Amino acid sequence: MTGMAEAAEWSDALEGLIGGLSSFYSAAGRQRAVRYVRGLLAPLERKNGWQLAEAAGDSSPAAMQDFLARTRWDADAVRDDLQAYVIERLSDDEAVLVLDETGFVKKGDRSVGVKRQYSGTAGRIENCQVGVFLGYASRRGRVLVDRALYLPEDWAGNDERRRMAGVPGTVEFATKPKLGRAMLERAVAAGLPCRWVAADSVYGGDYALRLWLERQPLGYVLAVTSKQRAPMGFDTVKERTTGFTATDWQRMSAGDGAKGPRLYDWAYQTYASLREGWCRGLLVRRSIAEPDKLTYYLTFAPQGTPVATLVRVAGSRWTIESCFEAAKGEVGLDQYEVRSWTGWHRHVTLAMLALAFLTVLRTAAIGGRGPARPDHRSPALDRARDPHPPGCPGRLATRLTHRRYRLVHLAKTTSTAGAPSSLETPNPNR
Repeated sequence: MTGMAEAAEWSDALEGLIGGLSSFYSAAGRQRAVRYVRGLLAPLERKNGWQLAEAAGDSSPAAMQDFLARTRWDADAVRDDLQAYVIERLSDDEAVLVLDETGFVKKGDRSVGVKRQYSGTAGRIENCQVGVFLGYASRRGRVLVDRALYLPEDWAGNDERRRMAGVPGTVEFATKPKLGRAMLERAVAAGLPCRWVAADSVYGGDYALRLWLERQPLGYVLAVTSKQRAPMGFDTVKERTTGFTATDWQRMSAGDGAKGPRLYDWAYQTYASLREGWCRGLLVRRSIAEPDKLTYYLTFAPQGTPVATLVRVAGSRWTIESCFEAAKGEVGLDQYEVRSWTGWHRHVTLAMLALAFLTVLRTAAIGGRGPARPDHRSPALDRARDPHPPGCPGRLATRLTHRRYRLVHLAKTTSTAGAPSSLETPNPNR
């Protein structure tokens, strides 16, 4: 059973983390952020307005509403501090950055960005919002490090809807690959150590994104559709695959799944690239049970990279799905009651911070690099003093002296809250 001392250490670690963020401009704002994140981490049945307020000891959701809608603080700065926290606690030179989106099913048409569109979460067209996310898959843990709400064209071009939802005037329509590239640019600028990028065909089919990765250079294993043009030619990847012989296929695991190793047959062919020492390639995955079922990947990797490494990177794309599952199931990523642009980014960013904190605790619990008791300095300030240039491959943040904490299990309480109340007004002051 969790002791009082361990619970106090867990609470101190959380308060130290948020207290060291430069993103909140007042002590009251930082304390409210601590209460909000603590509520997201608590084993509440729902992370809605009343239950978050109840967990914080409030008599109504008014204070939480003000925190998301009116209190002055910068969600993008929290995201930057989150990335610094991940660099310090979970960094891995061989990590994979993973791009993907997830849907948030909604009723009505007033929530920012909502419309009938395809939701990968539901596997069909739904009335929903879609968020594009960047995951960080390292040997020390898996977390979400950036986010962007996809704003459909009919929203981006509607001045009245934008005004009601508080969409900033600087925000224009951007495709999902463009949103993904912006997040990758921020991660590289922050010095997030990584070696690879993985994504599905929504992003893999975007030539501009692939070219940007090659210029860094960052290795990639990106899924594409069967109609994608193959490297160094005018035929499609499907047509190119017909040239593989029986000896070209190798049976390898793309990583462990719920039922053990995810075994497939793989074939790989390399092509020249414009960057010395690197090569482009076509990687094809074939189902063992259904040999006609093929999945295609375009790759970019240092010459001599083993096929097994590319297969591992391809398999790591699914780590972001586990992040979505954990974030929605454990820290309320999708349980917000906000409609505005500001409210969405604030709630989602704090949920990502809660997930990262939980991941660090779990890493410590299994003997990994444990969370230090923060020294109340902003990670952003540490970055400013870092002598290494931003974007330097393999750059590690300055290490602090660490004290390890074990994972704390909180007691589950029965809610006495009344009916859920909206956590935000439709048109907040930003």
